[in-house]
Amino acid sequence: MNIGSPAPAFELPDKDKNLVSLESLKGSKSVIVFIPFPFTGICDDEGCALRDNLSALNALDAKVVVVTVHALPVIKKWVEENGFTFPVLSDFWPHGATAQEYGAFNDTVGAANRYSFVLDADGIVREVINTEALGIGREFTAYTEALAKI
Repeated sequence: MNIGSPAPAFELPDKDKNLVSLESLKGSKSVIVFIPFPFTGICDDEGCALRDNLSALNALDAKVVVVTVHALPVIKKWVEENGFTFPVLSDFWPHGATAQEYGAFNDTVGAANRYSFVLDADGIVREVINTEALGIGREFTAYTEALAKI
């Protein structure tokens, strides 16, 4: 995914089967956060950092969604146990199709790599935040720094 390119369209269900689309994010800046495995330390830490600092993202006129290839029951439990108020979306079937469109799918493990896409209000990719390995988390400050530049 190249900076300056339109983000690929998607429509995925949240924990309550409500569909969230790229189109519904437009009009505000947004951050699309792909995670590999809910209920693991790094994914939990990243999700909780988003939860705990959501007001900083909102102050920058940004919406956040998290995307994982896991099924809705897993997502529902993860969201409820962690008190997430942002949408966590299921890219379960076709398995990882949205992650693949964004170039974030890891064929070896069958899950998304740690990629985040910072979009402007028109859905154009303005920054890509990722890590070199699944075992390395993203720093929350990278989101606020990228959003502040838009």
